[in-house]
Amino acid sequence: MINVIHTFLQIKKRAALATIVSTKGSTPRKTGSKMIITSTGALIGTIGGGCGEGEVIKKALEVIKTGKPVTHNVDLTSGLLYEDGGICGGIMYVFIEPLQ
Repeated sequence: MINVIHTFLQIKKRAALATIVSTKGSTPRKTGSKMIITSTGALIGTIGGGCGEGEVIKKALEVIKTGKPVTHNVDLTSGLLYEDGGICGGIMYVFIEPLQ
């Protein structure tokens, strides 16, 4: 992942890096997992997929536009699929920073 980040910085392609910095309960990926989101919405890596990852992609596109990093909480403790066991039931804290 480090080599990919350096490549984005060298070619000056606009992107954001999302890193799981903390988790509580059951989550699809753990602390340290990373994903790069480009300004066109292309992804490299994953932080778990599904609705939670979709939230992070949306926030990452905002980070790319503003250039300001954010920490986003992905709450997987309730929702449409929770009762059926379709989501993990934990919380992920994701730091999203621009790659510029």
